[in-house]
Amino acid sequence: MNSFSDMNLPEELEKALENLQFITPTKVQKAVIPAALKGQDLIACAETGSGKTAAYGIPIATRLSEDTTSRALILAPTRELVTQISDFLRHLTRPCGLTVTSIVGGMDIRKQLKGLKRNPRVVVATPGRLTDHLKRGSLELNDLKYLVLDEGDRMLDMGFAPQLDVILRYLPDKRQTMLFSATLPPKVRSLANKYLQNPIQINVGRVSLPVASIKQSAVKVAVKDKDDRILDELNSRTGSVIVFLRTKRRTDFLAKHLKSYGHQVDLIHGGRTQGQRNKAIQSFREGRSRILCATDVAARGIDIPQVEHVINFDLPMMDEDYVHRIGRTARNGAQGEAVSFVTPEDNRTWIALAKKYQIQGVNLAEFESPRAGHKKKPTGKPSLKGKKKFSGKPSFKAKKESSEKPSFKAKKESSEKPSFKAKKESSEKPSFKAKEESSGKPSFKSKKKASFKAKKKTGFKPKKKASRSNRPVKSDGYRPKSGNKNRARA
Repeated sequence: MNSFSDMNLPEELEKALENLQFITPTKVQKAVIPAALKGQDLIACAETGSGKTAAYGIPIATRLSEDTTSRALILAPTRELVTQISDFLRHLTRPCGLTVTSIVGGMDIRKQLKGLKRNPRVVVATPGRLTDHLKRGSLELNDLKYLVLDEGDRMLDMGFAPQLDVILRYLPDKRQTMLFSATLPPKVRSLANKYLQNPIQINVGRVSLPVASIKQSAVKVAVKDKDDRILDELNSRTGSVIVFLRTKRRTDFLAKHLKSYGHQVDLIHGGRTQGQRNKAIQSFREGRSRILCATDVAARGIDIPQVEHVINFDLPMMDEDYVHRIGRTARNGAQGEAVSFVTPEDNRTWIALAKKYQIQGVNLAEFESPRAGHKKKPTGKPSLKGKKKFSGKPSFKAKKESSEKPSFKAKKESSEKPSFKAKKESSEKPSFKAKEESSGKPSFKSKKKASFKAKKKTGFKPKKKASRSNRPVKSDGYRPKSGNKNRARA
């Protein structure tokens, strides 16, 4: 099967492929298209840039041309990938008279509702916005015959598993499902078990590995030197470059930094509007900007053929993203280069990536920790192992046994000091009462008692405190309290 004409495709579709300059099918297209035309569920795992979009787009267009009552749904993780798939399918299916509608978040929902009223034959959507339309009732999938999950691993990484479970409830049981991915971790297999029935697995090329035509390298650099090193790398290279970073804030900062040195830069990340993201990709694709600073939102499925270089300014947080990042270069058999900045904190991460993806031409010894395999220099002092067991000094136990100090109990028994009780009993000091009796002088208490008795005999009466009713009343009717007679009326 050396050309698309050997696949017995409709004439309109063959003309469309000629217009798109699709002459010879790629390896994944040769393997997938015949199986998809037979109506089998399948899992296709192939390298990035190997032509997976055409591999499922061609059989879907063929089947929809034959069955005018059926519909196809294609799910993709990012808005950019949905836009790219929609544009390709519009060019592919236009001669066949098929309509294509894209549904993504961040865009005017009224335009999407208007597009759905036209009853499109192909719907390309992100899981989040598709769920909204299904709950609104603006889209029905009863006549769905073909389902495609593109970049299934990325959809799971982005947290779309709950939305996929909701979508599954709206799908008819009788359908053909195809799952495409560049990597095939266990979580993707569990997703396939939910959606697919007895699927065949197609592995093409280096499964879950970068394309062999990409020249990969790494640069040791300190965090503070990254901004200067990126300028050196850009000045030493020719052609378009995608620079991948980990955060939106860092992406904004680096784009401004490069622009200040006269570079033509665009940027995309999750904080930009969909219009800004589309404009940046279009400008980069048309060559108006040479550099595209991006987070991992651009690492999946963005097909820009002329990308010569990929620079990982920050290493990715997930291993699988490394394959997708550098897969933006060397697409469709072209050559490309990828360089990664590795800080001392990233040494372990880079060594793990290099071993996992069999990166050639990288000296891992340069990135090993300086403490690994470190031996202490001899100091001339004998080691603990070589020391004599007996050093001539008595041990702690021997010191304790030979100590002549008596114990606390022995001290207590041998002590001649009398106890508190004995002291009290033997005390010769007389009590206060005894002192008073032996003394000829009367105490203060007895004096006070005698004074009171003398006053009582003479008829003395103590003054009573005047009550409130007995206090004098002023002319204004105010009766002040005792002791506050001159206080002004509040």
